[in-house]
Amino acid sequence: MSNERLLSVLIAPRVSEKTARIQADHNQYVFEVATIATKQDVKAAVEALFKVKVEDVQVMNVKGKTKGFRGRSGKRADWRKAYVTLADGQSIEFGAQG
Repeated sequence: MSNERLLSVLIAPRVSEKTARIQADHNQYVFEVATIATKQDVKAAVEALFKVKVEDVQVMNVKGKTKGFRGRSGKRADWRKAYVTLADGQSIEFGAQG
């Protein structure tokens, strides 16, 4: 897989209290990924970009919420997220180190 394709698969890590708990308990990381990304694409991208061993990938589509603003209804975009389980002893650092 080309480097351009790898970089376009992962959009951003999802960081929240829930994802921090999942990370600590199950060594899983959550990423927002491209809507056309497959499990194999996500696994290859994470292994290449972060130099870690991926054991399992679970992907799911998240439906955008319907919201109202000034009497008009609109809809947020649908997106896709991936739960990536790493091998024991592996980790990914997102924050600045120093």
